[in-house]
Parts: sequence; structure tokens; C-alpha cells
Amino acid sequence: MVLQTKHFRFHRSLRQRLKRSLMDSRFDLSFDRDFGRVIRHCASAPREGQKGTWILPAMVSAYEELHRLGFAHSAEVWLDGTLVAGLYFVAIGHSVFGESMFTTIPDGSKMALALLVSVGLQHGVKAIDCQQNTRHLASLGAAEIPRDAFIQSVKYGIEQPAIDWAHETLYWPALTALDNPT
Repeated sequence: MVLQTKHFRFHRSLRQRLKRSLMDSRFDLSFDRDFGRVIRHCASAPREGQKGTWILPAMVSAYEELHRLGFAHSAEVWLDGTLVAGLYFVAIGHSVFGESMFTTIPDGSKMALALLVSVGLQHGVKAIDCQQNTRHLASLGAAEIPRDAFIQSVKYGIEQPAIDWAHETLYWPALTALDNPT
């Protein structure tokens, strides 16, 4: 399943929640402030219909090494200095591969995804590989694409310059330019 960034469904309710949150000085969005904590929250987040997680300690170590090397990143939602939601992903040039997300607040993981999408739109990232085919991701605009189209997208993306994720922020105009508030 792939989320074409221009097809992200920035639902009216998410738009309003994010807008209110951005006006609250206790609220903050960031990239890569605490990658280790994000992946550990993802590893321990309960998943409907699943007994465990694939994010085992060896995987955590491997992704932390990818983070150290500049390939794995986290999008984070903070409230009062506490990490309340986030996701982590691998990025090679403009090819972005979402791995996992968690939240402890309503719409938190959606806000982290909106942060990621806004930077993607700002920098010309065409798609985010979501890997899992879920109703949740489909409700946000992700869809299956043909394998050939996926391979072409990845090839194009890895030829593009890397984004300095740690220094990025939410691009509100990129999100509000999406023509799909439902």
C-alpha cells in the first residue's frame, strides 16, 4: 500500500485538531528528537488482531543503526514535553518507507503522518510506502499500486537528494493546498 503524498486525505476533523494543537504552546511537532523512544513505543503499542510485534530488540538495534547512519527517522508529537505519538520511517533520497506508528492521544499518529506528508509535499516526495494494507491507511488516502509503478517510484526517489529531516518542520500551506477536506 502506498500513500501518494498529493492524495493524503487531510480530513476536516484532523485539520481542525492539528490547527488547535499548533496554537497550544504545550504542543510540539519534530523529527528525530528521540528516535529510540519512538521505535520502542511502536514496539510496545497494542495492535488489533495481533498478539505481538515484529519490532524485536534486534530490529530496534538495527533501526537505531540506520538512524545513526542517517537513513531512519522519526516524526514526533509532543505535549508538555512528553512524547504522545509518532512514527518512524526509512528515507533514501525521496523514497520514504513507513515502518510503524503509535499514539496515546486521539489523532496523534495522524498528526505525525500529516507532519511527514507536509515535508514530503514541500520537498517533492511523491509517495510513502505504507507496506501494510489497512483500512486506517486507506482512510488517509493510501492505495495499492502496480508493482512496476512502485519500482519506478522507488528508482526515481533514490536518485533525489536526501532531506535533512532533523531540521524540518510542519509545512501548513502544503497540507492546506490539498483539495480534499472531507
